[in-house]
Amino acid sequence: MAVITSRVELTNDQLEHLKTLVSGSVSTNETILDQHGKDESAIPPVRPSAVVMPNSTEEVSKVLKYCNSEKIPVVAFGAGSSLEGHVLPLYGGISLDLTQMNKILEIKADDLVVRVEPGVHRMALNEKLASQGLFFSVDPGADATLGGMASTGAAGTTTVRYGSMRDNVLALTAVMADGTVIRTGRETRKLSAGYDLTRLLVGSEGTLAVITELTLRVFGIPEKMAAAIVRFPSLADGVTAATAIVRSGISIARCEFLDAKCIKNVNSHDGLNLSEMPTLFFEFHGSPQGVAEDAQSVKEIVEEFGGSEFEWTADEGARRKLWQARHNAYWAGIAAHPGKRAVSTDAAVPLSKLSEAVQISEQILSKHPYPFSILGHVADANFHCFIVTDPTKPEELDDVRHITHEITMKMIGLGGTCTGEHGIGSGKIQALIEETGAPAVNIMKMIKHSLDPNNILNPGKVFN
Repeated sequence: MAVITSRVELTNDQLEHLKTLVSGSVSTNETILDQHGKDESAIPPVRPSAVVMPNSTEEVSKVLKYCNSEKIPVVAFGAGSSLEGHVLPLYGGISLDLTQMNKILEIKADDLVVRVEPGVHRMALNEKLASQGLFFSVDPGADATLGGMASTGAAGTTTVRYGSMRDNVLALTAVMADGTVIRTGRETRKLSAGYDLTRLLVGSEGTLAVITELTLRVFGIPEKMAAAIVRFPSLADGVTAATAIVRSGISIARCEFLDAKCIKNVNSHDGLNLSEMPTLFFEFHGSPQGVAEDAQSVKEIVEEFGGSEFEWTADEGARRKLWQARHNAYWAGIAAHPGKRAVSTDAAVPLSKLSEAVQISEQILSKHPYPFSILGHVADANFHCFIVTDPTKPEELDDVRHITHEITMKMIGLGGTCTGEHGIGSGKIQALIEETGAPAVNIMKMIKHSLDPNNILNPGKVFN
């Protein structure tokens, strides 16, 4: 595989040629470069040499074919909501901004599928689907673009009931490094025809291809939705209770855990008045009777594990406000420390190890001076530690990275993974080797070399 060792700047001739390939803009404006050189992570920004905005699969194909011939790095860009530096152009080249490709192409309500371009935002899709009694289930919190969500293998709060992007992308159109356009998958729920290229590309973080169209699974909006919260004396008690609920077979749609620090932060950020204790958030979907029965069953279980102040509501406004606060937890933590950034872990472990994993993480973090909080999608045993750091002090970021690596290694030792939904990016390259082993990573590198021999697609991500 070709190795890019230094930054690639575009010549004037290359810039002028790129302008002939797209109907959208090719920009070197400093403000636009800055916008495309950062994400939501604490990783220092890196500007691209130019931002290219195509309007179609055909234009993406032309751009990649040219960039491949010129060995110009290409980093696909959507909303820039990544937490692992996926969109940072570490070696310069171009940021391929796909936000102009934002059409909802087709809704097939009877088949429960929708076909979209990659620049469609998650919330915009759900606004459109709602008029037909449908919704797209994957909810990472951020209003990300669907192309970015597919590229990172995003999941979120509803995974326990509806699955992740890997489960809900049925088919896609992708442009390979040399400009070749391929279509993978079908609109069918079952498929056994050849290699599963769809799932190869979903979660590949823009290193194998650029996704330009997606066919997604959607669901009917439940007849009734209700939310519930319950407090616990400790993190361990809450996590143990959540584990018991999952094992009971109760059909919960969401089950999230926020520690006392998270609750304090979201209270301040979202104007809530929740008790500042470790808290479980639930959501139930189904018939009115089924939702009420599920809520009662959960109440009975959590009380066995020290849960108190159990409250549930079917009021739509209250439900939305509660979950918006949960989704804002990351930004609420940052807002509580003005001028700071946060580093997030993203471990997932076997369900039986979750309580132990959270306790180990809390013990490690408590030994260091950095503010932190813990939350997670505990029903699928995926949790996050948010660690606050000062971006003006690079030594802090280095220290925090050592701390997160220590936590990650402990989680891998418990049979877990270094990332349940955020991806590898540039920060977990060594962790991937530790988790999967060098032989497996070498197979990944062989696939990368076969599909992208010049290493132009998002170089410096997933592996070196």
